Formats: sequence, structure tokens, C-alpha cells
Amino acid sequence: MSELLIDLSFDELAALAESVLSRKSQTQLDELLTKKSENKLSNEQTDTLNRLLAEVDELNIIKARARYTLNTFYNNHRSAR
Repeated sequence: MSELLIDLSFDELAALAESVLSRKSQTQLDELLTKKSENKLSNEQTDTLNRLLAEVDELNIIKARARYTLNTFYNNHRSAR
């Protein structure tokens, strides 16, 4: 699979590159990480924490691909001049 996100516009790529976890999810993640550091997580909370961390990983991969696509398009455009 290509790392480039070729079916998106420049604005869509820029938005993806700057995207963040929702405020609600970030707050929940922060709270769960605090509880984890205090060894106070239930099994359900551990599952939720693992799910949120997986979402963060996926978001970071998408952001990296968007940045890579933007950089590739920029470099190709510059070299075509």
C-alpha cells in the first residue's frame, strides 16, 4: 500500500496533518493514565486505555502519512519548476 494519500485535497491533507484527539477522548486518556500511574485501573478502564492508545497510534500514522504526502507534493512541484 502506498504511503501517499493521493485522493485528498491540499486542505484536507493539511487538516489531517494537524488533527488531534477530541477533547473528551484526551481528557479521558489523561485521567486513565493518571490512574494507571497510581495503580488504580479496573479491567474495564485498562481496556478503555488500551483502546484510546490504539486510536492515538492510528491518528499519528494518518498524520504522518498526510505530512509525507504534503512534503512529496511540495518537493515534486518545486522540482518541476
